[in-house]
Amino acid sequence: MSVSPAVPTTHARQPNRGWYRRNEIALTPWLFLILPVAFFLTYVVVPIGQSFWISFHQWDGLGEATWVGMDNYNRLLGLGDQNIDRKFETSFWNNIRWLVLYLLAIPMGLFIALFLNQTVTGIRLYKSLFFFPFVISQVVVGLVFSWFYLPNVGLFEIITGFFGLEIRGGVLGNPDTATYGIIAAGLWPQTAYCMILYLTGLNAVDSEQVEAARLDGAKGWRMLWFVIIPQLKPATFIAFVVTIIGALRSFDLISIMTNGGPFGSTRVLSFYMFEESLSEFGFRMGYGAAIAVVLFFIMLGFIVYFLWSMWQDEKGAR
Repeated sequence: MSVSPAVPTTHARQPNRGWYRRNEIALTPWLFLILPVAFFLTYVVVPIGQSFWISFHQWDGLGEATWVGMDNYNRLLGLGDQNIDRKFETSFWNNIRWLVLYLLAIPMGLFIALFLNQTVTGIRLYKSLFFFPFVISQVVVGLVFSWFYLPNVGLFEIITGFFGLEIRGGVLGNPDTATYGIIAAGLWPQTAYCMILYLTGLNAVDSEQVEAARLDGAKGWRMLWFVIIPQLKPATFIAFVVTIIGALRSFDLISIMTNGGPFGSTRVLSFYMFEESLSEFGFRMGYGAAIAVVLFFIMLGFIVYFLWSMWQDEKGAR
């Protein structure tokens, strides 16, 4: 009985892969992140750090900066033996008014989105008209509302005069009404933005849940409150964050419509920071940076709260 000789087996030779090829999958995402992170550090983190540093100095933006420690904050907040800066106090409370009233854009945007989320004749035209304020410049919005509020000849004055109402000096000329007039102008495009968010969210609403709720007898406000709004939570979260940040950093409408007047009654923190740092009678960079730091911490508080809430929701959903 003959035994056939064993056939030698040949193994495929594994190529020598370099370090990058072995770690390509893990490294590729980081390579894509290098440029965005570099830009974020350069144009966000570093300027924030510079603002903190400048806030501890007295500096006109050109000459040598002088270290003054906490003097800018003491003067701003009325710490130590100094009285609080009245301009800062007015700006702070105006920001609170902006914050509270600007949140009206969220429910208004929701109800407009519910109206537009229907299949009726001409709905595309209606959507375009409601979307229009979001795409135009804030400067244009400010000019349009400035004309709208013009004393004697403005449309607002004509309407209020028809009902026998009169505002001395006009809306923007009266310190008691000027801030509210600017906020109303800001609500126009902000409501359009919230409307867009909710229209997008309504497209993702689960139709099966809606049908099940109808079978259980839910309709009208009960359907909206218990079925629709809970599914719009992501859109509501984004709307709250964007609206609050927009209210706190309001500047352009104030600059266009009143330039901080009348008598400084419409100042907000961002505008007061500009006045102290860069306006004709300003160039107090250290004091302006201190205002910017206070505004930064106010914004940071809201952002941290929203991120914490989002993390709690994610943790509860697991």
